[in-house]
Amino acid sequence: MCFYSKLTKKAEEIESRFKAVFTDKARYVPNNEIKAFDFPYLPVICSADTAKIDFFKWGLIPVWSEDDNIKKYTLNARIETLETKASFMEYTGNRCLIPANGFYEWKWLDAKGRAKEKYEIGLQDEGLFSFAGIWSLWKDPIQKTALHTFTVITTQADSLMSEIHNSKKRMPVILTEENEKFWLQEAPLEDFKSVSPALVAKKISPASPQLDLF
Repeated sequence: MCFYSKLTKKAEEIESRFKAVFTDKARYVPNNEIKAFDFPYLPVICSADTAKIDFFKWGLIPVWSEDDNIKKYTLNARIETLETKASFMEYTGNRCLIPANGFYEWKWLDAKGRAKEKYEIGLQDEGLFSFAGIWSLWKDPIQKTALHTFTVITTQADSLMSEIHNSKKRMPVILTEENEKFWLQEAPLEDFKSVSPALVAKKISPASPQLDLF
């Protein structure tokens, strides 16, 4: 799963890497540990306008939802069931990129996960990459306001992540600079189940507790 990420690069570096411009650069704040369960607004490049970097809220809210309570269950979306799960099936064409330069996962050291080791995973040069995501535009029926939200797509863990995320053996779909355009252009989901740049992991000690609800 992917509930904790990192985006510490300067706004100008993000704009250069993704060839897009922030719609409101003043909103961007570098963050060494972004927690999905805080439902933050994060920089997102969506298929509707790839030249812009907007701020969408983490936790996809389907258009039919009567309130935003569903968001705690839609922080991640499995690529294997994306086209059949009610929360996501209408949005498989709403592709987006979520910039990051690292994410965190916990390795279980016993059968029930009472003891864990925390790892940071990213590129060798600590450079920028993107998580594959989908987005929605939800209208709050009470407040009458519109809200852009997103979810991070996950897939079966590769050999590195199987060793770290050894409880569920999942990982985010991480896009290379070369295949980001294909994701945004709605290439088949099957093409992204096993694509990933070469990742490296480092253990962070001491391990901090993790809240994993799923």
